[in-house]
Amino acid sequence: MVLSAKQILPTKIGLFRRNPSSPLRRSPVSLSFPSTELPKRTVLAVSKPLHLSSLRAKSPVVRCEAYEADRSEPQPIDDAAAAETKSEAAKKLKIGIYFATWWALNVVFNIYNKKVLNAYPYPWLTSTLSLAAGSLMMLISWAVGIVETPKTDFDFWKTLFPVAVAHTIGHVAATVSMSKVAVSFTHIIKSGEPAFSVLVSRFLLGETFPTSVYLSLIPIIGGCALSALTELNFNMIGFMGAMISNLAFVFRNIFSKKGMKGKSVSGMNYYACLSMLSLLILTPFAIAVEGPQMWVDGWQTALATVGPQFVWWVAAQSVFYHLYNQVSYMSLDQISPLTFSVGNTMKRISVIVSSIIIFRTPVQPVNALGAAIAILGTFLYSQAKL
Repeated sequence: MVLSAKQILPTKIGLFRRNPSSPLRRSPVSLSFPSTELPKRTVLAVSKPLHLSSLRAKSPVVRCEAYEADRSEPQPIDDAAAAETKSEAAKKLKIGIYFATWWALNVVFNIYNKKVLNAYPYPWLTSTLSLAAGSLMMLISWAVGIVETPKTDFDFWKTLFPVAVAHTIGHVAATVSMSKVAVSFTHIIKSGEPAFSVLVSRFLLGETFPTSVYLSLIPIIGGCALSALTELNFNMIGFMGAMISNLAFVFRNIFSKKGMKGKSVSGMNYYACLSMLSLLILTPFAIAVEGPQMWVDGWQTALATVGPQFVWWVAAQSVFYHLYNQVSYMSLDQISPLTFSVGNTMKRISVIVSSIIIFRTPVQPVNALGAAIAILGTFLYSQAKL
């Protein structure tokens, strides 16, 4: 159809209606009305076939131009995005400080602990002193208001008791191990803790893991075995102490995870309560196994051999033991368990390397290779559980 519009003087609209009886005949119907506004009249004619002539109106041209802003001109900054970026940077810095402090305190503790055990081979008493120092520090902190006193009840201590039992066994076993073998060897064996965790969770708790987790246990177990077989100063008591410590800490983690759900206690206060309860559990056993008479005789011998600085060694190993554990529990409030596991692996590397340098521990190449394989397996385990 084509529509035609023309400018003429009279205004008419003509409609041509087709007669059904005659297809060629058209009957016009016209309407006319005056126009009061336009100087000209418009006629719109509609017919069949309908023809439309194109109307061309002069459209206004829109011109778009772009310009390059002066690069020296400051651009607007999204305040929310900037604040979020600063918050993320502050969080990463805080985690980095936690890790650096954790590793440094752990290295210092292991050095002084080994010095004390070399001069004073009573691991049950040294373990008790470590827990006692931490408990005393936290009681003073609560009393003077440095740390907020935790709100606990009977159910809290009830759920904490199995955790404290496992923590006490693991702590004493590790100290016994370091009294018999080199610090580096104890920590190489303790790097096999993930293997105990998987085995206990699988066969006692019925948990299942991906194939990659089971495969990561191969270098852990193989590396620990290689280090044990090539250790120059191998001692069965030291080896078994490290193995028992691994198993005890696995149960500590399991009991802690199950029993502390929904408990609103910070990491610092949680470890403080754990230390106090462990101290109550350990003290009678330490007296029964070693006894005050042995402690007094050994103390006099150590003072005569080392001198007054031995007292500083005992105080340092006791204080630093609590501090490094406290920082590790505080870091759990800020990071994921996976990040904590990776940090724990790096901590063992720092302890092993520093103890070998400070105590000049003789290490065979095969022994070092076994340690590297075990630590690599621990790292792969942490990644496989992601």
